[in-house]
Amino acid sequence: MARSKQSLKRRRTDIVKAKRNRSRMRTLRSAMRSVRDAQTPEERETAYKNAQSLIDKAGRKRLIHPNKANRLKSSLS
Repeated sequence: MARSKQSLKRRRTDIVKAKRNRSRMRTLRSAMRSVRDAQTPEERETAYKNAQSLIDKAGRKRLIHPNKANRLKSSLS
């Protein structure tokens, strides 16, 4: 492993980004699960709106590929 200052900083920032991405993906997966597990149509509608918003944000921020975001929204609807 390289020990230059640049590589050490890069490693630190990668760890921070990985934690942030893991948290965002966990939130996204939970939102999609809540849509699938909704009991009433009203619950499903509110859960879908929340999940759709999170999926759109993830696609814009390149957390997931934009085409995958569209596929996920389509499969949940």
